[in-house]
Amino acid sequence: MGKRNRPYFRIVVTERSFPPKGKFIEKLGFWDPIKKVGNFDEKRIKYWIEKGAQVSDSCWNLFVKKGIIKGKKRKIQIVQKKKDKK
Repeated sequence: MGKRNRPYFRIVVTERSFPPKGKFIEKLGFWDPIKKVGNFDEKRIKYWIEKGAQVSDSCWNLFVKKGIIKGKKRKIQIVQKKKDKK
């Protein structure tokens, strides 16, 4: 979500087969990286992790930083996009 040069992220639970920007099961919060503010539903985040939901590396690091879950931060691997030669 957001606008050009103004990122804004929703934290959601989604099925693996759903498109990334499409349908989701439940909204768990949001994060604004510019203002460094967010709102998270800690109870529901812990519930979904207990049920076996896989947390992305970026969200995991954010949750650890905010104290929602305990653990070590994960290394994030950024995949470079291939440039088309024309």
